[in-house]
Amino acid sequence: MKTVDLKIEGVTGVGIANSLIVALSAIPGVAKADFSLMKKRARITYDPARTGVEAFRAALYRAGYKVLP
Repeated sequence: MKTVDLKIEGVTGVGIANSLIVALSAIPGVAKADFSLMKKRARITYDPARTGVEAFRAALYRAGYKVLP
């Protein structure tokens, strides 16, 4: 398993954060997804043989959010 932190632009409340956690958790290979509203960061633990950062970026983009560098 690997863990990555992604800074996400535009998350302003708990409801949005929870929606992003649900979207990320639905990706096959994601073991755990959390979001820190204070840091505006998602922490994702995943199986690198099944998924990766590009899948997370795509899911967040589809949800209307941008991953910052």
